[in-house]
Amino acid sequence: MRITHPVWAVLIAVAVMFGQVIGGSAPVTLLLDPGHPLYRPLGTAGITLASLALIYLVRRFLHRRPWRDVGLARSRQAVPHLLAGLLAGGAAVAASSVVSVTLGVATWVPWDRIGPQLPYLPLAIALALLGQAFPEELLWRGHLFDTLADRLSPRAVLLVTSVVFGALHIISQSAADTLAERLLYVVQAIALGFACGAARARTGTVWMAVGVHVGLHTGNMLLPTQDISYGLQLLTLICTLSVTGLLLLRGRMRNEVRGADHALGGMR
Repeated sequence: MRITHPVWAVLIAVAVMFGQVIGGSAPVTLLLDPGHPLYRPLGTAGITLASLALIYLVRRFLHRRPWRDVGLARSRQAVPHLLAGLLAGGAAVAASSVVSVTLGVATWVPWDRIGPQLPYLPLAIALALLGQAFPEELLWRGHLFDTLADRLSPRAVLLVTSVVFGALHIISQSAADTLAERLLYVVQAIALGFACGAARARTGTVWMAVGVHVGLHTGNMLLPTQDISYGLQLLTLICTLSVTGLLLLRGRMRNEVRGADHALGGMR
Protein backbone atom coordinates (compact mmCIF):
# COMPACT_ATOMS: atom_id res chain seq x y z
CA MET A 1 0.00 0.00 0.00
CA ARG A 2 1.32 3.44 -1.00
CA ILE A 3 -0.40 6.39 0.71
CA THR A 4 0.97 9.65 -0.65
CA HIS A 5 -2.01 12.04 -0.58
CA PRO A 6 -1.04 15.11 1.49
CA VAL A 7 -4.03 14.78 3.84
CA TRP A 8 -3.19 11.17 4.67
CA ALA A 9 0.51 11.98 4.95
CA VAL A 10 -0.24 14.73 7.49
CA LEU A 11 -2.64 12.57 9.50
CA ILE A 12 -0.12 9.73 9.62
CA ALA A 13 2.59 12.17 10.76
CA VAL A 14 0.32 13.39 13.58
CA ALA A 15 -0.28 9.78 14.64
CA VAL A 16 3.46 9.12 14.59
CA MET A 17 4.01 12.24 16.72
CA PHE A 18 1.80 10.88 19.47
CA GLY A 19 3.06 7.35 18.96
CA GLN A 20 6.73 8.23 19.40
CA VAL A 21 6.08 10.23 22.57
CA ILE A 22 3.71 7.76 24.20
CA GLY A 23 5.30 4.57 22.94
CA GLY A 24 8.87 5.73 23.44
CA SER A 25 8.40 6.80 27.04
CA ALA A 26 5.93 4.07 28.09
CA PRO A 27 8.50 1.40 29.13
CA VAL A 28 10.34 3.85 31.38
CA THR A 29 7.08 5.16 32.82
CA LEU A 30 5.99 1.63 33.68
CA LEU A 31 9.31 0.39 35.06
CA LEU A 32 10.86 3.37 36.84
CA ASP A 33 9.74 5.88 39.42
CA PRO A 34 9.76 9.53 38.20
CA GLY A 35 12.39 10.30 40.84
CA HIS A 36 14.84 7.73 39.47
CA PRO A 37 17.99 9.38 38.02
CA LEU A 38 17.62 7.45 34.75
CA TYR A 39 13.95 8.27 34.31
CA ARG A 40 14.38 11.27 31.99
CA PRO A 41 17.51 10.11 30.11
CA LEU A 42 16.00 6.74 29.26
CA GLY A 43 12.63 8.27 28.49
CA THR A 44 14.05 10.77 26.00
CA ALA A 45 16.27 8.12 24.42
CA GLY A 46 13.17 5.95 24.05
CA ILE A 47 11.36 8.75 22.20
CA THR A 48 14.21 9.05 19.70
CA LEU A 49 14.35 5.29 19.14
CA ALA A 50 10.58 5.09 18.74
CA SER A 51 10.72 7.97 16.25
CA LEU A 52 13.35 6.23 14.13
CA ALA A 53 11.43 2.95 14.17
CA LEU A 54 7.99 4.41 13.41
CA ILE A 55 9.21 6.70 10.64
CA TYR A 56 11.14 3.85 9.04
CA LEU A 57 8.05 1.60 9.12
CA VAL A 58 5.79 4.30 7.70
CA ARG A 59 8.20 5.08 4.88
CA ARG A 60 8.84 1.41 4.17
CA PHE A 61 5.30 0.05 4.21
CA LEU A 62 2.90 3.00 3.73
CA HIS A 63 4.62 5.64 1.63
CA ARG A 64 7.17 3.38 -0.09
CA ARG A 65 9.85 6.08 0.08
CA PRO A 66 13.60 5.50 0.43
CA TRP A 67 15.13 6.16 3.82
CA ARG A 68 17.95 8.22 2.29
CA ASP A 69 15.48 11.01 1.40
CA VAL A 70 14.51 11.57 5.01
CA GLY A 71 17.40 14.01 5.33
CA LEU A 72 19.82 12.21 7.64
CA ALA A 73 22.70 12.33 5.21
CA ARG A 74 26.06 11.60 6.83
CA SER A 75 28.51 14.10 5.43
CA ARG A 76 31.19 16.54 6.48
CA GLN A 77 28.56 19.26 6.46
CA ALA A 78 26.33 17.61 9.07
CA VAL A 79 28.14 18.97 12.14
CA PRO A 80 28.67 22.48 10.69
CA HIS A 81 24.99 22.61 9.73
CA LEU A 82 23.97 21.45 13.21
CA LEU A 83 26.15 24.10 14.87
CA ALA A 84 24.97 26.82 12.48
CA GLY A 85 21.38 25.96 13.30
CA LEU A 86 22.18 25.97 17.01
CA LEU A 87 23.62 29.46 16.66
CA ALA A 88 20.64 30.68 14.62
CA GLY A 89 18.05 29.33 17.04
CA GLY A 90 19.96 30.58 20.07
CA ALA A 91 20.37 34.03 18.50
CA ALA A 92 16.62 34.26 17.86
CA VAL A 93 15.90 33.54 21.53
CA ALA A 94 18.64 35.90 22.73
CA ALA A 95 17.30 38.73 20.57
CA SER A 96 13.76 38.08 21.79
CA SER A 97 14.87 38.08 25.43
CA VAL A 98 16.85 41.30 25.07
CA VAL A 99 13.94 43.06 23.34
CA SER A 100 11.44 41.75 25.91
CA VAL A 101 13.53 42.98 28.85
CA THR A 102 14.18 46.32 27.13
CA LEU A 103 10.46 46.82 26.54
CA GLY A 104 9.70 45.86 30.13
CA VAL A 105 7.57 42.81 29.32
CA ALA A 106 10.06 40.46 31.01
CA THR A 107 12.93 40.49 33.50
CA TRP A 108 16.13 38.45 33.67
CA VAL A 109 16.20 35.47 36.01
CA PRO A 110 18.68 36.29 38.84
CA TRP A 111 22.18 34.84 38.44
CA ASP A 112 22.00 33.06 41.80
CA ARG A 113 19.30 30.86 40.26
CA ILE A 114 21.12 30.29 36.96
CA GLY A 115 24.67 29.64 38.21
CA PRO A 116 23.99 26.40 40.13
CA GLN A 117 22.30 24.93 37.04
CA LEU A 118 25.15 25.56 34.58
CA PRO A 119 27.04 22.29 35.33
CA TYR A 120 23.92 20.43 34.22
CA LEU A 121 23.57 22.41 30.98
CA PRO A 122 25.15 19.72 28.70
CA LEU A 123 22.76 17.12 30.10
CA ALA A 124 19.79 19.46 29.68
CA ILE A 125 20.76 20.14 26.05
CA ALA A 126 21.14 16.40 25.39
CA LEU A 127 17.69 15.75 26.86
CA ALA A 128 16.17 18.50 24.69
CA LEU A 129 17.91 17.02 21.65
CA LEU A 130 16.74 13.45 22.22
CA GLY A 131 13.32 14.20 23.66
CA GLN A 132 12.15 16.91 21.29
CA ALA A 133 14.48 18.43 18.70
CA PHE A 134 15.76 15.35 16.88
CA PRO A 135 12.61 13.18 16.83
CA GLU A 136 10.33 16.11 15.96
CA GLU A 137 12.55 17.47 13.21
CA LEU A 138 13.11 14.00 11.79
CA LEU A 139 9.34 13.62 11.54
CA TRP A 140 8.24 17.07 10.35
CA ARG A 141 11.22 18.50 8.49
CA GLY A 142 12.61 15.12 7.52
CA HIS A 143 9.91 12.58 6.70
CA LEU A 144 6.83 14.75 6.07
CA PHE A 145 8.78 17.51 4.30
CA ASP A 146 10.09 14.92 1.83
CA THR A 147 6.75 13.11 1.45
CA LEU A 148 4.77 16.26 0.66
CA ALA A 149 7.38 17.48 -1.83
CA ASP A 150 6.00 15.09 -4.49
CA ARG A 151 2.52 16.62 -4.39
CA LEU A 152 2.95 20.22 -3.21
CA SER A 153 5.05 23.23 -4.11
CA PRO A 154 8.03 24.11 -1.88
CA ARG A 155 6.10 27.01 -0.34
CA ALA A 156 3.10 24.80 0.38
CA VAL A 157 5.34 22.13 1.96
CA LEU A 158 6.90 24.75 4.21
CA LEU A 159 3.49 26.15 5.13
CA VAL A 160 1.81 22.81 5.87
CA THR A 161 4.66 21.35 7.92
CA SER A 162 4.96 24.56 9.96
CA VAL A 163 1.25 25.06 10.63
CA VAL A 164 0.42 21.48 11.56
CA PHE A 165 3.52 21.22 13.75
CA GLY A 166 2.58 24.45 15.52
CA ALA A 167 -1.11 23.59 15.86
CA LEU A 168 -0.28 20.47 17.87
CA HIS A 169 1.28 22.73 20.52
CA ILE A 170 -2.19 23.81 21.61
CA ILE A 171 -2.01 20.87 24.04
CA SER A 172 1.57 21.56 25.17
CA GLN A 173 2.37 22.76 28.65
CA SER A 174 3.38 26.41 28.80
CA ALA A 175 3.07 29.55 30.90
CA ALA A 176 -0.01 30.60 28.89
CA ASP A 177 -3.01 31.36 31.11
CA THR A 178 -5.50 32.89 28.70
CA LEU A 179 -6.90 31.80 25.36
CA ALA A 180 -5.04 34.62 23.61
CA GLU A 181 -1.73 33.49 25.14
CA ARG A 182 -2.38 29.89 24.15
CA LEU A 183 -3.03 30.97 20.57
CA LEU A 184 0.14 33.07 20.58
CA TYR A 185 2.03 30.04 21.91
CA VAL A 186 0.76 28.07 18.92
CA VAL A 187 1.86 30.85 16.54
CA GLN A 188 5.27 30.84 18.23
CA ALA A 189 5.53 27.09 17.52
CA ILE A 190 4.51 27.74 13.91
CA ALA A 191 7.29 30.34 13.67
CA LEU A 192 9.74 27.77 15.05
CA GLY A 193 8.52 25.28 12.46
CA PHE A 194 9.01 27.92 9.75
CA ALA A 195 12.60 28.59 10.85
CA CYS A 196 13.37 24.86 10.99
CA GLY A 197 11.66 24.28 7.63
CA ALA A 198 13.70 27.08 6.09
CA ALA A 199 16.83 25.37 7.42
CA ARG A 200 15.75 22.10 5.78
CA ALA A 201 14.99 23.89 2.50
CA ARG A 202 18.37 25.61 2.54
CA THR A 203 20.50 22.54 3.27
CA GLY A 204 18.44 19.60 2.03
CA THR A 205 18.95 17.75 5.32
CA VAL A 206 17.50 17.91 8.82
CA TRP A 207 20.74 18.70 10.66
CA MET A 208 20.42 22.49 10.59
CA ALA A 209 16.71 22.18 11.45
CA VAL A 210 17.63 20.08 14.50
CA GLY A 211 20.20 22.73 15.41
CA VAL A 212 17.64 25.55 15.23
CA HIS A 213 15.26 23.56 17.45
CA VAL A 214 17.98 22.78 20.00
CA GLY A 215 19.11 26.40 19.83
CA LEU A 216 15.66 27.51 20.99
CA HIS A 217 15.93 25.36 24.12
CA THR A 218 19.57 26.28 24.69
CA GLY A 219 18.79 29.98 24.45
CA ASN A 220 16.02 29.61 27.01
CA MET A 221 18.42 27.80 29.34
CA LEU A 222 21.28 30.29 29.02
CA LEU A 223 19.19 33.48 29.00
CA PRO A 224 16.06 32.65 31.00
CA THR A 225 13.56 35.40 31.66
CA GLN A 226 10.63 35.90 33.97
CA ASP A 227 7.63 37.14 32.07
CA ILE A 228 5.69 40.22 33.06
CA SER A 229 3.47 40.05 29.99
CA TYR A 230 3.79 36.55 28.55
CA GLY A 231 1.73 37.37 25.47
CA LEU A 232 3.98 40.26 24.45
CA GLN A 233 7.07 38.17 25.13
CA LEU A 234 5.69 35.51 22.80
CA LEU A 235 5.17 38.17 20.14
CA THR A 236 8.83 39.15 20.25
CA LEU A 237 9.88 35.51 19.89
CA ILE A 238 7.49 35.05 16.98
CA CYS A 239 9.14 38.01 15.25
CA THR A 240 12.73 36.87 15.83
CA LEU A 241 12.02 33.28 14.75
CA SER A 242 10.23 34.52 11.63
CA VAL A 243 13.17 36.77 10.75
CA THR A 244 15.52 33.81 11.27
CA GLY A 245 13.48 31.74 8.84
CA LEU A 246 13.42 34.51 6.25
CA LEU A 247 17.18 34.96 6.49
CA LEU A 248 17.71 31.23 6.00
CA LEU A 249 15.44 31.23 2.96
CA ARG A 250 17.26 34.24 1.57
CA GLY A 251 20.51 32.34 1.91
CA ARG A 252 18.97 29.42 0.05
CA MET A 253 17.86 31.65 -2.83
CA ARG A 254 21.31 33.23 -2.99
CA ASN A 255 22.91 29.77 -3.20
CA GLU A 256 20.52 28.78 -5.99
CA VAL A 257 21.39 31.91 -7.99
CA ARG A 258 25.10 31.20 -7.57
CA GLY A 259 24.57 27.62 -8.69
CA ALA A 260 22.66 28.77 -11.77
CA ASP A 261 25.34 31.30 -12.65
CA HIS A 262 28.01 28.63 -12.25
CA ALA A 263 26.09 26.25 -14.53
CA LEU A 264 25.64 28.95 -17.16
CA GLY A 265 29.31 29.82 -16.95
CA GLY A 266 30.22 26.21 -17.61
CA MET A 267 28.07 26.20 -20.77
CA ARG A 268 29.85 29.20 -22.29
